[in-house]
Amino acid sequence: QVQLVESGGGLVQPGGSLRLSCAASGGIFAINTMRWYRQVSGMQRELVANITSGGVTTYAASVKGRFTISRDNVRNRMYLQMNSLRSEDTAVYYCNADILYSPRSGEYNFWGQGTQVTVSS
Repeated sequence: QVQLVESGGGLVQPGGSLRLSCAASGGIFAINTMRWYRQVSGMQRELVANITSGGVTTYAASVKGRFTISRDNVRNRMYLQMNSLRSEDTAVYYCNADILYSPRSGEYNFWGQGTQVTVSS
């Protein structure tokens, strides 16, 4: 059973930093693209950043230059380093990944349960 578990959220002051982690476990053969999304209550989930298995990254305009996505393909983990945090970054942050069970299984998309990030003085 594949699981994605986020950690590292919390309360931070404006201008501060946090590092989110996402750990993937279960019957994983390979992980293709991994993503961080965020969602404010009552609003649509927003793509924050993604990273391919080869390390190619893309970012939402609102976080470019402040957030850095990375991954560890050996440990099946993904990270989001968030610097210069603003109040508008407050949201639940979700890990998302395209995962293969075997070489022939095809991709399946999985979500984590989310971790709350609150930026406030």
